[in-house]
Amino acid sequence: MARRDFDPDSVRPDGRRAAKARLFDTEAAGPWRGSCPGEKMEAPVTVLAYGTDKPGEGPRLHVHPYDETFVIIAGRARFFVGDEVIDAVAGEVVFGPKSVPHRFENLGPGRLQTIDIHHSPRWIQTDLD
Repeated sequence: MARRDFDPDSVRPDGRRAAKARLFDTEAAGPWRGSCPGEKMEAPVTVLAYGTDKPGEGPRLHVHPYDETFVIIAGRARFFVGDEVIDAVAGEVVFGPKSVPHRFENLGPGRLQTIDIHHSPRWIQTDLD
């Protein structure tokens, strides 16, 4: 299906170049595999990689001054976003609005792997527990 959502002649390049950076080391240990700040690539988002094999494990409750989008790459997760509880599996995406406390955990069995997109050129976070 062909898409034509906008007229390409109505938008001009802003001078930024294509860029590449390493997000994570495939051999690294621990749940936080790495991050790529948007500032490094003149991009408006920061990307993090998180993974754990341990059910019940996940990031602590925290909050950001910007939105966050989670892409579940492998496994099953339970997200706590404000008063919402959202279960998600590989292939699904979860949205966390700015200034709403959130956390997630591996539901198991097996590995949970996520790509976390921070809608900011740098990672800004306050842990709440």
